[in-house]
Amino acid sequence: MTDVRPTAAAPEPGEGAPAANIVVGGAAGRMGSRIVALHREAGLRLAAALEAPGHRALGRDAGEVAGAGVLGVPLTGDAAAAITRDRVLIEFSVPEASLEHLRLVARAGARAVIGTTGFSAAQREEIATLARQAAILVAPNMSVAVTLAFSLLRTMAKALGDDYDVEITEVHHRYKKDAPSGTAVRMAEIVAEALGRDLRKVGVYGREGLPGERSGKEIGVMSLRSGDVVGEHTVSFGTLGERLELTHRAHSRDTFARGALRAVRWIAGRGPGLYSMHDVLGIA
Repeated sequence: MTDVRPTAAAPEPGEGAPAANIVVGGAAGRMGSRIVALHREAGLRLAAALEAPGHRALGRDAGEVAGAGVLGVPLTGDAAAAITRDRVLIEFSVPEASLEHLRLVARAGARAVIGTTGFSAAQREEIATLARQAAILVAPNMSVAVTLAFSLLRTMAKALGDDYDVEITEVHHRYKKDAPSGTAVRMAEIVAEALGRDLRKVGVYGREGLPGERSGKEIGVMSLRSGDVVGEHTVSFGTLGERLELTHRAHSRDTFARGALRAVRWIAGRGPGLYSMHDVLGIA
């Protein structure tokens, strides 16, 4: 995705800054409901909760749907009315819905934190264009620890070089729609960039039959789907005689929700631009 930054950075939000007003997209979903349930921990205010037109939960209180008690905010399908300039959209849903909402964010000059994965190259380019009009943060994984792992992977790949085979495995719950996961794809991209390889040419996604001897340049990415696994990712660097692995295991979706809420507080005072969780943590 093309990187976009504001011409002048907005000041860091102060400790005494007013709570941001958030709009939760996909608020009745697995991640959206956790955002609704936890938003007050981050000192944020739920201004609106969105779901797809025709969703069976429309009209119900978002807090009750999330198991967090009555919040006085009904689930609505009217995104255009919910997304206004003084609000921050936070969403984990599907690419088409997230992109539609980001167009509204750009039109309103609002802000957004997007944890949706599975965007196509064309969709990512459109997001980069929209970020010229609004502050947009997109991350394939909102976990603080995973964001740090991305930085460590770059260092590991550069240090180990071409002598080590790279294999990435990811495990998620049976309901996940995209494969590989956005996190696994980003891990593969980071390693490829660090090693000067084109992932489109060296990426191998699953093996069967007699594929022949493993080439020295390929980067393997394997996806497993099982039960209710929240998310596990392992990057293995192997050579003759040893193997080094970096693994992250998420035990609860609250990990991602809290990271996303941290990102909302960070982006609340930012100008237009395309940001990542690395910006939130202040790491390369």
